[in-house]
Amino acid sequence: MIRIVTIKFRDAGKQYDFNAQNLELKRGDQVVIETERGRALGIVVAPPREVPTSQAPADIKIIQRLATDEDLSLARANTSREQDSFRFCQRRIKERKMEMKLVRAEYLFDGSKIIFYFTADGRVDFRELVKDLAHHFHTRIEMRQIGVRDEAKLTGGIGICGRELCCCSFLTDFAPVSVKMAKEQGLALNPNKISGQCGRLLCCLGYEFETYCAMRKMLPKCGRKVVVNGSEGEVVDQNILASKVTVRMGDGKRIEVPVDEIDKGPVTVTLPASPPPAPAAPPQPRRERQGRERARQPKGTPPREKSGEPRAEGGRQPQPPREETPPPATGGEGTPKTGKRKSRNRRRPRRNPPSGDQ
Repeated sequence: MIRIVTIKFRDAGKQYDFNAQNLELKRGDQVVIETERGRALGIVVAPPREVPTSQAPADIKIIQRLATDEDLSLARANTSREQDSFRFCQRRIKERKMEMKLVRAEYLFDGSKIIFYFTADGRVDFRELVKDLAHHFHTRIEMRQIGVRDEAKLTGGIGICGRELCCCSFLTDFAPVSVKMAKEQGLALNPNKISGQCGRLLCCLGYEFETYCAMRKMLPKCGRKVVVNGSEGEVVDQNILASKVTVRMGDGKRIEVPVDEIDKGPVTVTLPASPPPAPAAPPQPRRERQGRERARQPKGTPPREKSGEPRAEGGRQPQPPREETPPPATGGEGTPKTGKRKSRNRRRPRRNPPSGDQ
């Protein structure tokens, strides 16, 4: 078994698991941790829990010790130095006229590196800026580009609801938000009302989205025919939170009724009466019917065979035997005599004109 504890490095920051070893920790304790970036000061989120060694991550880090008074004073000193570093970097950005917005400067716990967070529309060449900062602070410099939502998380502020922003108070991860969530909740699609401090859609739009979808399934859809107190009407609007629908009755009057008062039985739809079927034609004599069929057949088609005549294989009638014709009379030289004479107006083949090369 291994004791694992969850740690965060800032308020509403991401949470990570570390090996607590034999330390007695409780929620809110500050500890010194060895991370990939160096030593850092973290806050315990929950007490340690025992997990089988096979289920623990292979590269889990170890908590070194509880934070002492010296560690806490060093962290406060770094916080005060961050303000000076931020102002100096911002002044250098204005002097070089760089298209970037500086958000925050952060010192590592041991002071071995300074991280500058900034936002920009595209890629920024900050190599000369890094040289100026390294020459002034004599330490390692890291420039990290972030998005507008991360900027709001680091900066903080008050939302349109009057409370502290969710991203900087308790929200650890950013979930995708779409306009469909605002439509499902019946909100006005006004960008000023559904956008946050970062200019993106409010994160709180996704909090109740699944609840609205589940409650909407319990209501009849708009356009459906329903029966209320024995009268038939059509649903034209829904009130999801109150579980009510607006029904337009047959006389044009609109009433709002709860879902429980709608009859659950099927709605009877009256269809227009269909015309009576035409009377069947009286049977015609056989001879008249055969005469009409012959008149409909095109000219040159053989008459329809009778059922009593024999048929050959393949469905064809047997052909009558051909009569042998006598050979034509021959002339003196053995050529047949025909009554036709050759036409003198017969067109002769056209000869090609002689070429000049011959």
